[in-house]
Amino acid sequence: MTGPGNPRSHGRVRVSLSAQPRDLMEGPRRLAGAWTARVITLFPEAFPGTLGLSLTGKALDMGLWALETIDLRQFGEGRHRNVDDSPAGGGAGMVLRADIVAKALDQAAIGAPADRGRWPVVYLSPRGRPFTQATARAWAQAEGVTLLCGRFEGVDQRVLDHYAVEEISLGDFVLTGGEIAAQALIDATVRLIPRVLGNQHSAEEESFSDGLLEAPHYTKPADWMGRAIPEVLLSGHHANITRWRRSEAERLTKERRPDLWRAYTAKAGRDPDEDQEL
Repeated sequence: MTGPGNPRSHGRVRVSLSAQPRDLMEGPRRLAGAWTARVITLFPEAFPGTLGLSLTGKALDMGLWALETIDLRQFGEGRHRNVDDSPAGGGAGMVLRADIVAKALDQAAIGAPADRGRWPVVYLSPRGRPFTQATARAWAQAEGVTLLCGRFEGVDQRVLDHYAVEEISLGDFVLTGGEIAAQALIDATVRLIPRVLGNQHSAEEESFSDGLLEAPHYTKPADWMGRAIPEVLLSGHHANITRWRRSEAERLTKERRPDLWRAYTAKAGRDPDEDQEL
């Protein structure tokens, strides 16, 4: 029997140290030391969502990583388990209460290291620092991450300050809540965990891995609608193929992401206006 005081075992090596976070999949294995995502949310039923599919879902079943939710509503007050209230100073919408969110953060901290380098604690917020591939790599090397999914107008600033919660943004747009953003960030991180992708070279060669966008990809048929695969890719000359892919990556980055191109050339000590080798 599972419930408060009776944490569910995933059968292989380890039982969760916290009796409260709810494991999301019935019966996946959980290897000792597996990277863990803890998600504080009003909608635990939104998980695992797409994280339960394809390579991330297979890795979840294999116990290469673990997923837990903490239902914010359980800490609500009154008959209706209220978790929010009107904003101080007036205005539209509602704000998640500091005392309610604090209880969830305290629960999420059970069994997790206090060192934020080993276990980041993050609020998904459009005003946060942009999420990057470098952030995903850093998180993948940690032991886990706690993600706080906002709703309504946001979270009382006092609880974010008190717990030194880091704010991370998925992009310059606004969602109705943090659940979709949380799934995207977890996906970007989990795929960098050893054995999840199967071929680690895939992660090393994709967009942003070295500061550039990825070169175009092609496959059969060799000619489609009058469009042929570039001859160099069919040449079998690996050095030329590598040079072509690097040139294409640089061309696309310069054209589509001038910000990335400037950072890349600055790091390499190059003139950002120079033409790339073709």
